[in-house]
Amino acid sequence: DIFMEKHWKSVVSRSVCDYFFDQQRKVGSPEDMPPVIATPHHYLISIHRCSMFFVAACMTEGRSMLVISFLYFLVPPLFVIEFLHRVVDTFEDYFSECTESIIKEHYVVVYELLDEMLDNGFPLATESNILKELIKPPNILRTIANTVTGKSNVSATLPSGQLSNVPWRRTGVKYTNNEAYFDVVEEVDAIIDKAGSTVFAEIQGYIDCCIKLSGMPDLTLSFMNPRLFDDVSFHPCARFKRWESERILSFIPPDGNFRLMSYHIGSQNIVAIPIYIRHNISFREAGGGRLDLTVGPKQTIGRTVESVVIEIPMPKSVLNCSLVQNQGKYSFDPVSKVLMWDVGRIDTSKLPNLRGTINLQSGAAAVESNPAINVRFTISQLAVSGLKVNRLDMYGEKYKPFKGVKYITKAGRFQIRM
Repeated sequence: DIFMEKHWKSVVSRSVCDYFFDQQRKVGSPEDMPPVIATPHHYLISIHRCSMFFVAACMTEGRSMLVISFLYFLVPPLFVIEFLHRVVDTFEDYFSECTESIIKEHYVVVYELLDEMLDNGFPLATESNILKELIKPPNILRTIANTVTGKSNVSATLPSGQLSNVPWRRTGVKYTNNEAYFDVVEEVDAIIDKAGSTVFAEIQGYIDCCIKLSGMPDLTLSFMNPRLFDDVSFHPCARFKRWESERILSFIPPDGNFRLMSYHIGSQNIVAIPIYIRHNISFREAGGGRLDLTVGPKQTIGRTVESVVIEIPMPKSVLNCSLVQNQGKYSFDPVSKVLMWDVGRIDTSKLPNLRGTINLQSGAAAVESNPAINVRFTISQLAVSGLKVNRLDMYGEKYKPFKGVKYITKAGRFQIRM
């Protein structure tokens, strides 16, 4: 279903989405959807977040390769993808969550936001704190007042930050308690083979900030080991020349929550794998198959592995699973054939174990290959790359802020082959 659409410049027919739906039927999961789909007259560029697809239609002439290439240069796909992610981030910031029902409930505010974020098809105001000055976030009292008075959430005055050379920060910010918090989050993408050896491993990391500082502070953030980064992407507030020369992040921060930087640590570095699974699966035994899984922590420097979830897409010949677990709970969906084991927190004194029998269809063809295990986990107060924040200094203001750094390691696309 298309439940909302917004047009700039000219109206694009809904029928262009048929190309998108055709492609969607061909893929197994939303993650496998190609981000760019070429149609005769448009490029459909999409992202999948919050169980929804956000699709942007970029017009092309479609007459010659030269014209298409030139237009691709004018509208880089990554530029559009980044903008779509910014739209979802803004919705989450405004409404606390981004779901189909939330968007339908706040249709008016969503359209107002899209009008400010894109001007005639070009990105304009994409910073959350600037948008909040333009369009007040919805709440019950404001909704009632607007209904009675007939007013809208749109401010009559232009945000002060829009007119300055620091458009991401509003002027005249004042706080009773001045605080700066940094979350260093790392997601481990890995493929582990049958023997437990690492086939592929890399880290996608980002630093999210919550800055509540009065005035116009100028911050510098330094790391103990900045040479770890293979690739970095910064918020516009970061001074890139200072980073290139000194490997120090210097910036005037936006007010509130924002992502300061994203980084990538490639597979050429040694990536520590913080979890292991001892596995034994067989589909060839009389009366069905056998499954035995044991989960344990590895290289976590004493940190607890939490929120562990094991997901195994079983072959189509599997009817059901009769298993016994010593921790957490498991479920098997007979339609999707997915076995899910919600382990929770790993207790090192008694490692989580799941074992039992797998019921197969009688007369079904032999299973040619074992399924892979998809793993999700979270480890607090650990950056698996070894990244450490050295210090945070503030200039331009005389007060002393409260500062805090939190490290989190999570599973990205983490797969173990059986």
